[in-house]
Amino acid sequence: MEPQGKERYYLVKEDILPEALLKTIQAKELLVRGKVKTVGEAVDQVSLSRSAYYKYKDGIHSLSQLDRENLVTLSLDLEHRSGILSRVLGMIAGREANVLTIHQSIPLQGMANAVITADISQMKGELDDLLAAVREIDGVKGSAVIGRG
Repeated sequence: MEPQGKERYYLVKEDILPEALLKTIQAKELLVRGKVKTVGEAVDQVSLSRSAYYKYKDGIHSLSQLDRENLVTLSLDLEHRSGILSRVLGMIAGREANVLTIHQSIPLQGMANAVITADISQMKGELDDLLAAVREIDGVKGSAVIGRG
Protein backbone atom coordinates (compact mmCIF):
# COMPACT_ATOMS: atom_id res chain seq x y z
CA MET A 1 0.00 0.00 0.00
CA GLU A 2 1.21 3.50 -0.89
CA PRO A 3 2.02 6.00 1.87
CA GLN A 4 -0.84 8.39 2.47
CA GLY A 5 -0.54 11.64 0.52
CA LYS A 6 1.62 10.21 -2.27
CA GLU A 7 -0.01 10.75 -5.65
CA ARG A 8 -0.07 7.95 -8.20
CA TYR A 9 -0.60 8.41 -11.93
CA TYR A 10 -1.72 6.08 -14.69
CA LEU A 11 -1.61 6.29 -18.45
CA VAL A 12 -4.98 5.07 -19.72
CA LYS A 13 -6.34 4.68 -23.27
CA GLU A 14 -9.13 7.12 -24.05
CA ASP A 15 -11.60 4.44 -25.12
CA ILE A 16 -11.85 2.99 -21.60
CA LEU A 17 -12.42 6.29 -19.79
CA PRO A 18 -15.90 7.08 -18.45
CA GLU A 19 -17.86 9.63 -20.45
CA ALA A 20 -17.72 12.26 -17.69
CA LEU A 21 -13.91 12.25 -17.77
CA LEU A 22 -13.81 12.55 -21.56
CA LYS A 23 -16.29 15.42 -21.49
CA THR A 24 -14.25 17.15 -18.79
CA ILE A 25 -11.20 17.07 -21.07
CA GLN A 26 -13.31 18.39 -23.96
CA ALA A 27 -14.62 21.25 -21.82
CA LYS A 28 -11.11 22.15 -20.64
CA GLU A 29 -9.87 22.20 -24.24
CA LEU A 30 -12.72 24.51 -25.28
CA LEU A 31 -11.70 26.92 -22.52
CA VAL A 32 -7.98 26.77 -23.32
CA ARG A 33 -8.56 27.35 -27.02
CA GLY A 34 -10.85 30.29 -26.33
CA LYS A 35 -13.82 28.69 -28.10
CA VAL A 36 -15.93 29.50 -25.02
CA LYS A 37 -15.49 32.12 -22.35
CA THR A 38 -16.95 30.46 -19.26
CA VAL A 39 -17.08 27.06 -17.63
CA GLY A 40 -20.87 27.22 -18.00
CA GLU A 41 -20.59 27.58 -21.77
CA ALA A 42 -18.03 24.77 -21.95
CA VAL A 43 -20.05 22.24 -19.95
CA ASP A 44 -23.23 23.14 -21.86
CA GLN A 45 -21.47 22.59 -25.18
CA VAL A 46 -20.23 19.11 -24.20
CA SER A 47 -23.37 18.15 -22.22
CA LEU A 48 -21.66 17.80 -18.85
CA SER A 49 -22.85 18.93 -15.44
CA ARG A 50 -20.92 21.67 -13.68
CA SER A 51 -20.48 19.45 -10.63
CA ALA A 52 -18.88 16.69 -12.71
CA TYR A 53 -16.56 19.22 -14.36
CA TYR A 54 -15.40 20.62 -11.02
CA LYS A 55 -15.05 17.13 -9.58
CA TYR A 56 -12.70 15.95 -12.32
CA LYS A 57 -11.03 19.07 -13.79
CA ASP A 58 -7.94 19.00 -11.57
CA GLY A 59 -7.46 15.26 -11.84
CA ILE A 60 -7.47 14.66 -15.58
CA HIS A 61 -5.11 16.12 -18.15
CA SER A 62 -4.47 15.34 -21.77
CA LEU A 63 -1.02 14.00 -22.54
CA SER A 64 -0.27 17.16 -24.54
CA GLN A 65 -0.74 19.17 -21.33
CA LEU A 66 2.02 17.15 -19.77
CA ASP A 67 4.35 18.59 -22.41
CA ARG A 68 4.69 21.55 -20.06
CA GLU A 69 7.15 19.36 -18.18
CA ASN A 70 9.42 19.95 -21.16
CA LEU A 71 9.81 23.60 -20.21
CA VAL A 72 12.87 24.63 -18.27
CA THR A 73 13.79 28.02 -16.86
CA LEU A 74 17.46 28.87 -16.50
CA SER A 75 19.07 31.70 -14.57
CA LEU A 76 22.41 32.85 -15.93
CA ASP A 77 24.94 35.33 -14.55
CA LEU A 78 26.67 36.97 -17.50
CA GLU A 79 29.55 39.39 -17.76
CA HIS A 80 28.58 42.66 -19.39
CA ARG A 81 30.34 42.07 -22.70
CA SER A 82 29.05 41.98 -26.23
CA GLY A 83 27.91 38.62 -27.63
CA ILE A 84 27.74 36.48 -24.49
CA LEU A 85 23.95 36.14 -24.46
CA SER A 86 24.04 35.51 -28.21
CA ARG A 87 26.48 32.61 -27.72
CA VAL A 88 24.26 31.14 -24.98
CA LEU A 89 21.22 31.35 -27.24
CA GLY A 90 23.20 29.77 -30.07
CA MET A 91 24.22 26.91 -27.77
CA ILE A 92 20.60 26.30 -26.78
CA ALA A 93 19.39 26.43 -30.39
CA GLY A 94 22.26 24.20 -31.52
CA ARG A 95 20.90 21.47 -29.27
CA GLU A 96 17.44 21.97 -30.77
CA ALA A 97 15.85 23.46 -27.68
CA ASN A 98 13.43 26.29 -28.42
CA VAL A 99 13.83 29.55 -26.49
CA LEU A 100 10.43 30.88 -25.46
CA THR A 101 11.27 33.88 -23.26
CA ILE A 102 14.31 35.92 -22.36
CA HIS A 103 14.48 38.43 -19.51
CA GLN A 104 17.74 40.25 -18.91
CA SER A 105 18.50 42.68 -16.12
CA ILE A 106 20.43 45.89 -16.57
CA PRO A 107 24.10 45.18 -15.88
CA LEU A 108 25.32 46.25 -12.45
CA GLN A 109 29.00 46.18 -11.57
CA GLY A 110 29.79 44.46 -14.86
CA MET A 111 27.30 41.58 -14.43
CA ALA A 112 23.77 40.96 -15.71
CA ASN A 113 21.28 38.23 -14.94
CA ALA A 114 19.39 36.57 -17.77
CA VAL A 115 16.43 34.28 -17.22
CA ILE A 116 15.63 32.05 -20.18
CA THR A 117 12.69 29.70 -20.54
CA ALA A 118 13.04 27.04 -23.22
CA ASP A 119 11.09 24.09 -24.56
CA ILE A 120 13.44 21.11 -24.33
CA SER A 121 11.04 18.50 -25.73
CA GLN A 122 13.08 18.18 -28.94
CA MET A 123 16.46 18.87 -27.37
CA LYS A 124 19.36 16.63 -28.27
CA GLY A 125 21.20 15.42 -25.19
CA GLU A 126 20.54 15.88 -21.50
CA LEU A 127 19.77 19.08 -19.63
CA ASP A 128 22.85 18.62 -17.43
CA ASP A 129 25.02 18.47 -20.56
CA LEU A 130 23.48 21.71 -21.85
CA LEU A 131 24.14 23.44 -18.52
CA ALA A 132 27.74 22.23 -18.51
CA ALA A 133 28.24 23.53 -22.07
CA VAL A 134 26.69 26.90 -21.20
CA ARG A 135 29.01 27.21 -18.17
CA GLU A 136 31.99 26.71 -20.51
CA ILE A 137 31.07 29.81 -22.55
CA ASP A 138 33.51 32.61 -21.81
CA GLY A 139 31.64 35.27 -19.84
CA VAL A 140 29.07 32.97 -18.22
CA LYS A 141 29.78 33.15 -14.51
CA GLY A 142 26.91 31.03 -13.24
CA SER A 143 23.94 29.01 -14.41
CA ALA A 144 21.16 27.14 -12.65
CA VAL A 145 17.80 25.57 -13.36
CA ILE A 146 15.25 27.62 -11.45
CA GLY A 147 12.08 26.04 -12.80
CA ARG A 148 10.55 23.08 -14.61
CA GLY A 149 7.15 22.80 -16.18
